[in-house]
Amino acid sequence: MAKEKTKKTIKAKKVKAEIVKHTALTLEEAVTKVHELAVAKKRKFVESVDISVNLGVDSKQSDQSVRGSVLLPNGSGKKVKVVVITADEAKKKDALAAGAIEAGFEEVVAKIEGGFVDFDSCIATPDIMSKISKIAKILGPRGLMPSPKNGTVTTDVAKAVSDALKGKVSFKNDKAGIVHCLVGKVDFKSEALIENIKAVVKTIKDSKPEGLKGKFIKKFYLSATMGPSVEVALEAI
Repeated sequence: MAKEKTKKTIKAKKVKAEIVKHTALTLEEAVTKVHELAVAKKRKFVESVDISVNLGVDSKQSDQSVRGSVLLPNGSGKKVKVVVITADEAKKKDALAAGAIEAGFEEVVAKIEGGFVDFDSCIATPDIMSKISKIAKILGPRGLMPSPKNGTVTTDVAKAVSDALKGKVSFKNDKAGIVHCLVGKVDFKSEALIENIKAVVKTIKDSKPEGLKGKFIKKFYLSATMGPSVEVALEAI
């Protein structure tokens, strides 16, 4: 029994020793490390690159919620599927012409109620919001519920669809006060990723709740989908 415990202890220490903490003093260094640490690129799978920002907010306080959207300068590298909910026939046509995969009112709502959630962005016109509360429990947990704060509740559905397809991304802090956001793909050039990262960080900073005391951004990480995270010095952002 003692020998088994000793073996388990040695194994646990070995696993712990193999956990390497990756850090970077600049965004350039962080992006280089993410490129080097990406593992899926050898498997014909292009990993996404994401940022995780640990904020000094109390997520239980509604006035400290941090959310928004930003059009990435160099796109997201992701093939986006957009759905538009509107009762206006003209806007429905505009949405489909702009590239939406579905557009309409009752038929789209019914389809979502039936389990259709194979899309990345849901846009709705303001007049329809009070009529789609029944699908909020389906869209909300997936981060797909239209919201004025991220530009997905609008009368200009054509522009909203176009922006989503070009690489507009949305973010919202989770219960732990952390914001996760896509900034591109590992096959992006370093300059493109850095430009995208800076655009998202600026938008997050601009979303700082009024009256928040203390440090707003506490920690900042960059990572590829299947790679380890790299902690970036706050001075770099």
